[in-house]
Amino acid sequence: MQISEKMSAAEKRSTVSLAAIYGLRMLGMFLILPIFAIYAQTLEGGQDHTMVGLALGAYGLTQVLLQLPFGIASDQYGRKKVIYIGMLIFIIGSVVAALGTNIMMVIVGRAIQGAGAVSAVVMALVADSTREEHRTKAMATIGGTIGMTFALSLVAGPLLNQAIGVPGIFWMTAILTVFAIGVVKFLVPDPIDSHFHSDTEAAPDKIKEVLRNTQLLRLNFGVFSLHAAQMAMFVVVPFALKETSGMNENQHWMVYLPVLTLSFVLMLPAVIYGEKYAKLKPVFIAAVATMLLAQLLFALNIHSFWGVVVALFFYFIAFNLLEATLPSLISKMAPAASKGTAIGIHNTAQSLGIFIGAVTGGYLSGHYGFSSVFIFCALLMVVWLIAALGMKTPPSVKTKMYHVESMTDKAASQLKANIAQMLGVEEVAVLAKERTLIVKINNQQSVEAQVAIEQNILKLIRS
Repeated sequence: MQISEKMSAAEKRSTVSLAAIYGLRMLGMFLILPIFAIYAQTLEGGQDHTMVGLALGAYGLTQVLLQLPFGIASDQYGRKKVIYIGMLIFIIGSVVAALGTNIMMVIVGRAIQGAGAVSAVVMALVADSTREEHRTKAMATIGGTIGMTFALSLVAGPLLNQAIGVPGIFWMTAILTVFAIGVVKFLVPDPIDSHFHSDTEAAPDKIKEVLRNTQLLRLNFGVFSLHAAQMAMFVVVPFALKETSGMNENQHWMVYLPVLTLSFVLMLPAVIYGEKYAKLKPVFIAAVATMLLAQLLFALNIHSFWGVVVALFFYFIAFNLLEATLPSLISKMAPAASKGTAIGIHNTAQSLGIFIGAVTGGYLSGHYGFSSVFIFCALLMVVWLIAALGMKTPPSVKTKMYHVESMTDKAASQLKANIAQMLGVEEVAVLAKERTLIVKINNQQSVEAQVAIEQNILKLIRS
């Protein structure tokens, strides 16, 4: 068995195309964040901040309800068919929101947008379209796309609002999604072998096991809190920037761009340090503490322009750092055979946080003032910080995946036992039905030792 170190042209095309589809969907959700709260004031019923929060977060609720079912349906009916259906639903939601003249109609549109919950299906199609040894690289490409999409949205949202307005942004995302369907149809190759993948998809029979894992529960509460605070913030910050700076919402990109850029430059060394020297836990705890600091700064300085800017700076350092480390922690701490289920539950917790955070932020800002929103967020961060302090130190491992030929259960057990006894191997899972071998290798060994382990694994697979 010859394993190529490079992706094939078809794998690259699938990965890039599907990453673009994933990013486009996120762009449609995020572009309105920095401007919607102010735009909502022009809509009938948009003066009620609770309704504004509901409009921002409605897509999170429908994603909670439909994200896992869409993934399961794709196993039965085919990836592309389910993606087409999800994208058509997303288009309908975008059109409804674009035509909305009152806040209720926009809420309905946003909920329909979220109902096109194809994220898990896109991940499954990536898994179908890439060989095991390149799967991690493909998933990392999509992960990077999500972070870039959020940053781009904060800058592009105000600029697009000036050019075409919020309804125009909804129309634009609908039109782009039509083109995205064409990309899936004509650019993404049909998978030769489409089947369930434990590393990317949620298995219903493993949900209880994952939910009992207290380490993963800490991370799930964390991603819930992170995105609840994100959505609550965007109910308030657009108003605060407008009132304290005199800038209209179309100029807010001039605040977000430098703050985001500088925060990213400062965040990157922390991620590298955490991964390289097995210091992810202290880096993670420091990031949660920084997020708590940012929320307190918002609460105390929400009526000061420079106070808001400083709070945004600390917020984005923490947010970018946590967004980068949470997927890594899930990968390291989830059982190898249940990684897809762990990711599915993690993403569901994120969507729930989006909904709860937006609605709570809207209610609190409307009834108790802007500072109350950040007191709520600070309380979430306190609980998260306590949970993070009690988290086990994540193992310093890298995950390697290999294709294996069809084998009996006895042969799979023997292969697992042979690999597990290798010095430096932390965990092994042989998924015979999926013809996949997953190995977690200690990352603190010398490069030579890691290469030797991988060569020995290949010898066992070939024998």
